[in-house]
Amino acid sequence: MQTISDKQGVKRYLINLTVNGDEYSPVIKGNTLLVNLLRDELDLTGTKKGCELGDCGSCTVLMDGKPVDSCLVLALEADGCEIITIEGVAQHGELDRLQRSFIDNAAIQCGYCTPGMILSAKALLTRNPHPTEPEVRAAISGNLCRCTGYVNIVKAVLDAAEATE
Repeated sequence: MQTISDKQGVKRYLINLTVNGDEYSPVIKGNTLLVNLLRDELDLTGTKKGCELGDCGSCTVLMDGKPVDSCLVLALEADGCEIITIEGVAQHGELDRLQRSFIDNAAIQCGYCTPGMILSAKALLTRNPHPTEPEVRAAISGNLCRCTGYVNIVKAVLDAAEATE
């Protein structure tokens, strides 16, 4: 990370990170949140802003493979990290099996929580390809949904896990 001062002496920082496989080197203020860098600077608006307190999970992204609330992470902390947002889940224009399962199981209603749910579930399936229902519920426990009641979301994750067999 390189420190740069502007004409008024305000410090800015040059960071390097990989987002969805692409390398970026933005110059940011020290108080820039990762969610704001993703949405405002990189135009990756699939990462939602919800409570901005780390309670709802709508801003969940994967940082070096682990789900994090990007509203609680300073962009400086992402220096040198690999970030995956919902835009990076589909590959070569094809939905990921988890994304397809959410559609097939009607696990999407308003859709606001969906990116965070999918990324939390993706992290789970990466470390545990065949989770139990309680493990799925624990993995998505940091993501709030006001529409679905979670039944179809849990079913979608379990069905996606079965699809890997």
